[in-house]
Amino acid sequence: MEAKAVARHVRVTPRKARRMVNLIRGKKATEAVTILKFAPQDASVAVLKVLESAMANARQQAERQNAQFREEDLIVKTTYVDEGVTLKRFRARAQGRAARINKRTSHITVVVADKEGAR
Repeated sequence: MEAKAVARHVRVTPRKARRMVNLIRGKKATEAVTILKFAPQDASVAVLKVLESAMANARQQAERQNAQFREEDLIVKTTYVDEGVTLKRFRARAQGRAARINKRTSHITVVVADKEGAR
């Protein structure tokens, strides 16, 4: 059994979000939650929300199938960050010029599976 959660248009640059996602890939889900809670980076908050959502989706899926569910058995099977829409803004510069500012967004995907489904 595996469950998936996706957060789209998160206002975190993909490069910064990938740093957090790489920390938790392949770990137990409960251990990954602990890592993200104590990580000082701002991107860890967004990744933590997606991970907790995937864990809740797994719980709901197990209830629908009347299957046994233990959070301790879940592992983070796959995680990845795709680039979302870039918001383009302008900042005034000297002598009437303008400089473009790119505000990047991310699509964060987390898939959790129990130990049998991870193989």
